[in-house]
Amino acid sequence: MTTSSKSLGEWLEGFEREAFRLETLDDYSKSGGVEAYQAFLAGEPQPESYKKSGWITTVGDAVRSGKRIYRVHILARPLTDYLRFELSWGYRRNMAAGEELYILDTTTQGNPIADAPDFWMFDERAVGKMRYTRDGRYTGSEFLGEDQLSAYLTFRDKAMEHAIPFTEWWAKYGE
Repeated sequence: MTTSSKSLGEWLEGFEREAFRLETLDDYSKSGGVEAYQAFLAGEPQPESYKKSGWITTVGDAVRSGKRIYRVHILARPLTDYLRFELSWGYRRNMAAGEELYILDTTTQGNPIADAPDFWMFDERAVGKMRYTRDGRYTGSEFLGEDQLSAYLTFRDKAMEHAIPFTEWWAKYGE
């Protein structure tokens, strides 16, 4: 891995084998899907634009070409309003497009990677550390040098070791 000259969007469009995402926040409400989130809170139906977002195309195209996109979300119950939205609308939509989703629920267990930040990892060689404000606004990503790769591989592996498939978690705790 080397510090990348590619943007996050370029990596998402051009990875070769797999893209892994670790989510650690309870609120990404100002980072995308804002209108859909407001509709969810108001008890309205999902907007068509949300159902057919660019992310769904990205995931579907990647999966159809034999690539893997998967993520783990670290969370604790009770869920925030944003997490209820993300899991009930977003994750189910993403799964239909082929994304693999996992939950690492820390409600009754410690977080084995409490020091892990949000990040994307591409092909086990490029890591984009995600940056957010306290209120869930995405402010950019920073691609890290190869000296940090092993730590992020460990974060991913521990997250996957302690997470369960979203469908299993949702059947037990979903709303």
